[in-house]
Amino acid sequence: MDLSTTYLGLNLRTPLIVAASPLSDEIDDIKRMEDAGASAVVLYSLFEEQLARDSSELEHHLSYGTNSFAEALTFFPEPTQFHLGPEDYLKHIRRAKEAVDIPIIASLNGDSLGGWTSYAREMQEAGADALELNIYYIPTNTELSGTEVEQTYLDILQSVKSQVTIPVAVKLSPFFSNLAYTAKRLEEAGVSGLVLFNRFYQPDIHLETLEVKPNIILSTPQALRLPMRWIAILYGRIKADLAATSGIHTDQDILKMLMAGASVTQLCSVLFRYGIDHIRVLERDLCDWMVEHEYSSVRQLLGSMSQIHCANPGEFERAQYVRALHSFKPAHGHDSNHR
Repeated sequence: MDLSTTYLGLNLRTPLIVAASPLSDEIDDIKRMEDAGASAVVLYSLFEEQLARDSSELEHHLSYGTNSFAEALTFFPEPTQFHLGPEDYLKHIRRAKEAVDIPIIASLNGDSLGGWTSYAREMQEAGADALELNIYYIPTNTELSGTEVEQTYLDILQSVKSQVTIPVAVKLSPFFSNLAYTAKRLEEAGVSGLVLFNRFYQPDIHLETLEVKPNIILSTPQALRLPMRWIAILYGRIKADLAATSGIHTDQDILKMLMAGASVTQLCSVLFRYGIDHIRVLERDLCDWMVEHEYSSVRQLLGSMSQIHCANPGEFERAQYVRALHSFKPAHGHDSNHR
């Protein structure tokens, strides 16, 4: 069974890679990922906020304005709460490269131009095989146009590309007025891959303490439908590789993403639920399905259910929407007056 695939110019044994998460904080766990069958690991993100010139400046910016109102005290973590500082992150890349043979993809998380882009070069020098830019950007300025928002992504990518020669992927959100157009512009700017999609972790409000509190909810299989549809739409229409993330929990989810056109599937929540060794189970189940259905390679699956041969994907999606609404039948006894 040939499970090999290519992603960001890297030849991978399987399409199963580990997404950026705290799971990669420890070198021993990265070794376990390789032993369990992961074909690459995206390291935990280094945040733009960590790249201030020194810790006192960082602390100043994180605490600035927190006396304005009580809720602000909970906006940012203390500097000591970050998983790895900038220098430690570079050491982490070096140690990971020494410990395993699979590709190590560094991750930068930010939303603006600045020092974090030049830091990409140091990641490359530390041995990173590729770089994933997680542009976690939530525009709230009512005077900022969609065109300006998209240009921010392009400016960040071009700035990073000017610093490195290793492949660069961009992790996107689905919230663009025309995602297909944005994807095409990123491809023209030199992106090697798109990771679909970033998950926005909306905070909650603690009613007793009146604090804004983090609220991390692991993904469910239902979350895969949005990235799956967009991967199916973009496959073959842009040259950049497509990575699927969010909602991938079973071999069935992996198969759907591959058929839609994803070169790789990034695993995260499922590993938090069942442990790193669960990668073995997913690979075994993937092979079993392929044998049963007479597939001999991942390449046979790739893009087989995409919309590459659909002249107008927009009309196709509209047709599926109408079809879904008209085919839905309420459960017996449902009161139509209560919706």
